Amino acid sequence: MSDPVFLVDALPAAADFVLDGPEGHHAADVQRLQPGETLLLTDGQGGLAAARVTHAERGSLRLDILERRTVPAPDPKLTVVQALPKGDRGERAVQMLTEIGVDEVIPWAASRSIVQWKGPRGDKARAKWTATAREASKQARRPRLAHVAELHTTKQLVARLRNASQVLVLHEEADLPLSQAPLPETGEIAVVIGPEGSISPEELAALKEFGEPIRLGDTVLRTSTAGPAALAVLQARLGRW
Repeated sequence: MSDPVFLVDALPAAADFVLDGPEGHHAADVQRLQPGETLLLTDGQGGLAAARVTHAERGSLRLDILERRTVPAPDPKLTVVQALPKGDRGERAVQMLTEIGVDEVIPWAASRSIVQWKGPRGDKARAKWTATAREASKQARRPRLAHVAELHTTKQLVARLRNASQVLVLHEEADLPLSQAPLPETGEIAVVIGPEGSISPEELAALKEFGEPIRLGDTVLRTSTAGPAALAVLQARLGRW
């Protein structure tokens, strides 16, 4: 089994380090790591430090730092635009996307989204998505945390997607399957997932700036499962899986 990963503000520069706070509590009291066992520290930005436990006490571990390295950012970058779903489906989608390897999730206030993020409620909802991405990144042993962007309107989304190398808009009535869509070798691939009621004709027309929509298959997936399914296809096609 691979070593567990714990998040720190910055990788330790010295040869020894004390892991305390919430991460130390989880390592010492929940996972009950003991002297001689190894773990990984990450700054969430690609930095990794391999460490061995030398002393364990309640709420903290003392570590010997064995090795430091930096993992480069994936290229192409994988971004998923997730229309706001109802209930806890958004958090479930973020969890699966993070485990599969998404680099960025962009929440989208699509016209047919039932849920609306406004004011403190919106801040709380995005914070939940961010916390979910953080914990799922650790669970998946990722050296880079998946990023949850600010909520985007359709106008903001179209402007943001102009920075991408390729935009893949999933739509059930499209002809070209994702398995046959051409992919760039570098840059950013963005996948757009509509809400439960599908992407509106007006939004679809705006998104056609980036090309014709594509489909996953003959079945219609929920908004919370379409993104993870598409991302899995991309990971396989890019040779990462």
